[in-house]
Amino acid sequence: MFTRTESLKEFIRYYPVVTAIICIHIIIYLLTVIPLFPNSLIFEKLAGVNLYIVEGEYWRLLSPIILHSGFSHVLFNSFSLVLFGPFLERLIGKTRFILLYITAGAAANIATLILEPLTYIHAGASGAIFGLFGYFAAILVFRKELLTRENSQIILTITIIGVIMTFLQPNINVTAHIFGLIAGFLIGAASLAKGRTSSSSGIIRPGGLSGIRPSLKGVPASRLAVWGVIVILAIVGFLAR
Repeated sequence: MFTRTESLKEFIRYYPVVTAIICIHIIIYLLTVIPLFPNSLIFEKLAGVNLYIVEGEYWRLLSPIILHSGFSHVLFNSFSLVLFGPFLERLIGKTRFILLYITAGAAANIATLILEPLTYIHAGASGAIFGLFGYFAAILVFRKELLTRENSQIILTITIIGVIMTFLQPNINVTAHIFGLIAGFLIGAASLAKGRTSSSSGIIRPGGLSGIRPSLKGVPASRLAVWGVIVILAIVGFLAR
């Protein structure tokens, strides 16, 4: 699931949405660093600036999702997409993946607008990417049969590390990370249903989810406890900043 064996050509063909997002990341980043372009102007127009948003520049609730502040920033977020995006794109389909990504990113930026001061400035796709983590979390809680035990453990470990590192690293938009994660989880909880699998390969077909409401009934207490700890860590860390 998280090991990429496709060639570049195959990756582009199988996962066009993930590919397109990564290309946008790279193009916008290059526009902000290549001297031929008005670098500072691009950043000024796309960054999330709470003061400008309340004054009517509402595109800044979405534009930070494609803007990054440095090479390591764009590399990490793009690499995260390469690892975690393909499975979800195939699982829920291109349109739903786009909606998940944009909605989680927008929710993260709206929370930043509400909870951070007007002078706060931010950029990056981390809120949207944490939305993918949140959706995976919903799979672990409500539809764990969609993942192997190994992949479930990987997702759980990475999510816990991601939440912890959110509060340990400097210059991180904690609000965006936490609310992106929550938004992704809520979207997953609202939309997960019985997926269709290929009888021959066990690969989940795109768009195979349809509207059966998930329930906490039957979810192991240990799994709920782990996610409860994650939520508590997030709340404590957020309040203790």
